[in-house]
Amino acid sequence: MTVSEEIARMGVQAREAARVVGVAAPGQKTLLLTCLADLLKQHEKKILAANAEDVKAARAENMDAPRLDRLTLTLGIMEEMRAACLHVADMPDPVGATEEQWQRPNGLLVGRMRIPLGVIAMIYEARPNVTIDAAILCLKAGNAVILRGGSEALRSNIALAELLQKALVQANLPPASAQLVTQTGHAAVTALCKLGGCVDVIIPRGGEGLVRAVTEAAVMPVLKHFVGVCHAFIDADADFDAALEIVHNGKVQRPGVCNALECLLVHKDAAKRFLPMVAAKLGAAGVEFRACPRSMPLLGARAIPQKPGDLGQEFHDLILAVCVVENLDEALQMIARYGSQHTEIICTGNHANAMRFLREADASMVAVNASSRFNDGGQLGLGAEIGISTSKLHAYGPMGVRELTTTKFVVFGQGQVRL
Repeated sequence: MTVSEEIARMGVQAREAARVVGVAAPGQKTLLLTCLADLLKQHEKKILAANAEDVKAARAENMDAPRLDRLTLTLGIMEEMRAACLHVADMPDPVGATEEQWQRPNGLLVGRMRIPLGVIAMIYEARPNVTIDAAILCLKAGNAVILRGGSEALRSNIALAELLQKALVQANLPPASAQLVTQTGHAAVTALCKLGGCVDVIIPRGGEGLVRAVTEAAVMPVLKHFVGVCHAFIDADADFDAALEIVHNGKVQRPGVCNALECLLVHKDAAKRFLPMVAAKLGAAGVEFRACPRSMPLLGARAIPQKPGDLGQEFHDLILAVCVVENLDEALQMIARYGSQHTEIICTGNHANAMRFLREADASMVAVNASSRFNDGGQLGLGAEIGISTSKLHAYGPMGVRELTTTKFVVFGQGQVRL
């Protein structure tokens, strides 16, 4: 059987499974998720051993540090996966809920009912925990899912997918509701992108190259988890101590993730006081500053002159572009030009500026006096997330259970006909 034939077979099985899981009772899906949480605990050593083999192979291939960080499973990440299963299990089931209803003059009662999307294909790199996060969200929302992780995490993903299959059987749901593609070549991705008759939506989660390739090849709608070029604007009357902690958290905690800060914009009236604070704290953490001419003298020995390509760049490293701006207008102009519609934050004590920033900064999450690192499904109360959509159709921002459903119109009549 060729790769294309195997992927086509999986698509047909997923379509059939979607009809079952789409009407599964809430209690059945809860059982699935609690069983999966138990299995993750029972087989923790096996999963970590498989992951250790993936990490060893990745080191031998000289994988860069940010990707290696995303590939590595720890006891803490295992606990987060189990917690995500239980959190999603406890969430209200959106499927079948009628969210709004109104009556027409002719007596028809019209409503919107939330329904699954159908079959979701998930293509992702490096992070094996996405295998669990994506599956539990899709299944809770009544969707079947086809998972295609990166070759660098194949052993980890196979071990996790085996537990998914066991949990589905225990919950009396079709094993084809969550399938893992084990073929590692590009042909498998291409075949998935052409399954328009079976797959309703495809979600790429990884580097810019992967997202672009899937978007160009797919014949079905694509929910894009695109690049994260995130800015922080420090206003003239910000609380500088709090702002410093926010900037440090955004850049240093995990520099390789999509909600890490990549560019710091500082009001000209705040620069002389705030930037030396940044130089001291972030410089001590190993951050290199790509500094504009106005910020260069204030950032110390770890600053180098900024090049045009440094703006709008997702560094995935301890590197931060820094610009001094005249005012909020210039900050918003730079965000509009160089941002990626992912995450933008402002540190300010000015309510009017805060509200204007919330309205005008175009990103999937905009925050006032809070870290960019909060743009995450778990942190925002969605449970696990399948990705952060930077396109506005059909979701914008972290995609949790609700974002993996849509609505249909339901109509109740008493014999009405159209005149």
